[in-house]
Amino acid sequence: MPKHSKVTQREHSGEHVTESVADLLALEEPVDYKQSVLNVAGGPGGKPAAAAEEELDAEDRPAWNSKLQYILAQIGFSVGLGNIWRFPYLCQKNGGGAYLVPYLVLLIIIGIPLFFLELAVGQRIRRGSIGVWHYVCPRLGGIGFSSCIVCLFVGLYYNVIIGWSIFYFFKSFQYPLPWSECPVVRNGTVAVVEAECEKSSATTYFWYREALDISNSISESGGLNWKMTLCLLMAWTIVGMAVVKGIQSSGKVMYFSSLFPYVVLACFLVRGLLLRGAVDGILHMFTPKLDKMLDPQVWREAATQVFFALGLGFGGVIAFSSYNKQDNNCHFDAALVALINFFTSVLATLVVFAVLGFKANIMNEKCVVENAEKILGYLHSNVLSQDLIPPHVNFSHLTTQDYAEMYKVIMTVKEDRFSALGLDPCQLEDELDKSVQGTGLAFIAFTEAMTHFPASPFWSVMFFLMLINLGLGSMIGTMAGITTPIIDTFKVPKEMFTVGCCVFAFFVGLLFVQRSGNYFVTMFDDYSATLPLTVIVILENIAVAWIYGTKKFMQELTEMLGFRPYRFYFYMWKFVSPLCMAVLTTASVIQLAVTPPGYSAWIREEAAERYLYFPDWAMALLILLIVVATLPIPVVLVLRHFRLLADGSNTLSVSYKKGRMRKDVSNLEENDETRFILSKVPSEAPSPMPTHRSYLGPGGTSPLGPGGTPNGRYGSGYLLAGTPESEL
Repeated sequence: MPKHSKVTQREHSGEHVTESVADLLALEEPVDYKQSVLNVAGGPGGKPAAAAEEELDAEDRPAWNSKLQYILAQIGFSVGLGNIWRFPYLCQKNGGGAYLVPYLVLLIIIGIPLFFLELAVGQRIRRGSIGVWHYVCPRLGGIGFSSCIVCLFVGLYYNVIIGWSIFYFFKSFQYPLPWSECPVVRNGTVAVVEAECEKSSATTYFWYREALDISNSISESGGLNWKMTLCLLMAWTIVGMAVVKGIQSSGKVMYFSSLFPYVVLACFLVRGLLLRGAVDGILHMFTPKLDKMLDPQVWREAATQVFFALGLGFGGVIAFSSYNKQDNNCHFDAALVALINFFTSVLATLVVFAVLGFKANIMNEKCVVENAEKILGYLHSNVLSQDLIPPHVNFSHLTTQDYAEMYKVIMTVKEDRFSALGLDPCQLEDELDKSVQGTGLAFIAFTEAMTHFPASPFWSVMFFLMLINLGLGSMIGTMAGITTPIIDTFKVPKEMFTVGCCVFAFFVGLLFVQRSGNYFVTMFDDYSATLPLTVIVILENIAVAWIYGTKKFMQELTEMLGFRPYRFYFYMWKFVSPLCMAVLTTASVIQLAVTPPGYSAWIREEAAERYLYFPDWAMALLILLIVVATLPIPVVLVLRHFRLLADGSNTLSVSYKKGRMRKDVSNLEENDETRFILSKVPSEAPSPMPTHRSYLGPGGTSPLGPGGTPNGRYGSGYLLAGTPESEL
């Protein structure tokens, strides 16, 4: 090195020296390359280049303890409550087994390619969502901030559902289960059944009155529900303890929270198949209604389910992937996690409809008994003639087939006055066709079925412990979508920021544990994430495929993975996925505009649900949620377009100290020589996920030049540790 250079002058003084990249690279001699990571792989006195790069990454960023821990984290995040109570409902509603066809098609052309894309950019750039999209396309850097906001909105109400599960979990440690019978109210010496319960059912009454103590509308706050407030506090405490140390703590939790639900589902499947009527439920579930496949609404709902089932756009997938090594096979991970997610949904559907088939048989038999008593009453009062009853019918052992035959005869003979008799057909198909989803499935239908199980408290404890673990796995990923990008970008203390997030979320979450809180959960679940996430994911796709460049991205994946991904992904990212996402976004906007937003309110006096529209102030809040979630995208775009916010193109310099080159972020002057590698001209802009640069030692020649052969996995014999890739 020239003896009058700035580096030479300051090395002797022991000062920390910062040089521009152009200055360092222009020098003919290496910077003490034998003692630095600017070294020929395996050269004397130095470490192999790949090992040096891994050492830098290990110093700068935590990593998963094992590949299994990482896979379980991704499975825990993607497999959530929606697999248990959303997918079975959609399957039943949209054609049974026929629904699996559009779901699988859309999983292949939308789900796996976009999931692979998020895994790849997270692993390649090794940053959270804010850092990733800042590097890929600075003007679309607002995508990362929008992801964080959506994660916050979802986390606020999702943990409330965990709180509900905790409440039911503790209530399950008693026999009989508290929702198995209606409570009796004493009025002096007279004992009467609670009117609200008698008009509905024991499980419905327990859910709406004992658990939620719900008000009649969203406008009636009713004050805090102290039981649910304590459960919410416990839920945030559990989540905080799981994520406070980052992947060091959450990774260990995933071993239990990701695997335990499969143990419970397997137990429920075996138990469910042994129940009377389970086969009826499963056959009803998977009997295909092929005409449904031609309905566009079925495809839209299948696309939405694929989209949310894999957790696309939340930032959790990117955050988890960013802790991987650069050579991890994320292509295999994408296919594996997506298929496990699909398998889990099918398994959960089998369990749900085996149990609901059993419940349908119980309710159908109850219907037969009640209507048989009505017919006996009509026979005794001579309203009906004994001649209408088939001779083989025995009322003491009445089967559903006997009742169906008797019902048909009475309906034919008494056609003109049949409706006045008030007889129900009591058909099993009618019971099986009753669609339930979400909280209605978990806290009403399923809990009612479990009251008929032998050892019902045990199965109830297992079921709600499974829901808690499913929710916890998703919450860990959701929190990672918030904490990882913020900590990476703003360098805030991890533990302090995580604890602060949990405390803040708990106090904001009190909105959901007032007596009208369930209606706010419905609002946030239906509207706060659906449209913003579709916008986020389509912009992610466009940023990589059309702005950054699909060919360039595929080339970098080849260097990172060691093999070229299938050409299939090129066409999916470039054409098919953006088109499908655009159609889905348009359909979501149209549905929002055409269908007035509303919610199902529980009316205490009627002991029944009634669909109500949101009042004006609630509509304003709903619109505000959507605007706030998407606002960072245009704001960052405008600020960077008018150069009011640095785009990062001139913030990279190199520090040299103790034989190592590192990236140093600083605000350099506009005319700094870093333009040598970071051009402001879009066509000349370097890769935000650049390939390794060749460093030529004294008298060296390019390993990729004429007659040369690639040296090392990435085709370069020398690695510049100060490039963005090695630091990311």
